[in-house]
Order: sequence, then structure tokens, then C-alpha cells
Amino acid sequence: MTNFSKISVAQDARTELHDKLSLTGAEVSINNLPAGGSVPFVHSHKKNEEIYVVLAGKGKAVIDGEDVELAAGDWVRIAPAGKRQFFAAADEAISFACIQVKAGSLEGYTMEDAVV
Repeated sequence: MTNFSKISVAQDARTELHDKLSLTGAEVSINNLPAGGSVPFVHSHKKNEEIYVVLAGKGKAVIDGEDVELAAGDWVRIAPAGKRQFFAAADEAISFACIQVKAGSLEGYTMEDAVV
């Protein structure tokens, strides 16, 4: 068994990586909305927080009724209970990644977890 997985992701509307990379501690998705497009539903979570990074383009998220403008390079963390929906700008597509993890589950990071 190898200690890594590698894939290439197409420009599909949504690609979930948990099965493709055999993820065991997080869900990661790559999302692409065309200009004027949106995620067709508002959602929240029971236990998982989500971290979004805008890879390209611009748009907005509506989080608990508040408009949050988004552009390439932006990062947003949303608590599980936050109600969210994402939109591309009318004149530009948006591409973003979403990292979903159980809230409060991080026990160590960077140097605390590294073995040298």
C-alpha cells in the first residue's frame, strides 16, 4: 500500500474527493459555478465546519442572511449551524474548494503533529 494518492480534477460542476483520494479525516470538494450560477440550495451541518477557498473568479456567499463578497484568494470558515449558499458573479464564474471537518476535532497541527 502506498502512502499517498494523486488525482487530476476536471472542471466539472462539483467533484468530491473523499472516495477519489481515500480521505479518512476530511471531505474536500472542488466546485465550479458559471457566471450567474449558484448552488441550488441553502444548507447547514450538524457537526461539520466548512472552510472555503476561492481558487478563481468572484461571487458571493450568503451566510445567515449576510452577503459576503468573494474573490480569488479569499478564505472563509463557516460554523456548522451557519446557513450558507454560494453564487457566482453575474459576469464571472467562480471556482472554490470546500474542506469539511468535524468542528472541534483538531488535536494538533504543524509542528505539534510532525515527526522529524
